[in-house]
Amino acid sequence: MTDLPGMDIKLKVGQRVRQLRKELELSQEALALKSEVDRTYVTDVEAGRRNVSLEILERLIKGLDVSVADFFYSKEFKK
Repeated sequence: MTDLPGMDIKLKVGQRVRQLRKELELSQEALALKSEVDRTYVTDVEAGRRNVSLEILERLIKGLDVSVADFFYSKEFKK
């Protein structure tokens, strides 16, 4: 994952969602179903095109089977 100085938070969240989804070998559709959001929403989140609400972020994190702390404990959020 690319970590550019000043990277937008939406891109950081999107990269983290994609990383965890791929580690679980989930498709975007499968994550969307688990998270009760539309597949196109997952696509937009991963691309950094969505300003995700805390409620939707919580659903995605639960769908990824990680804690909130583990979601944000990654190199994308260290700077």
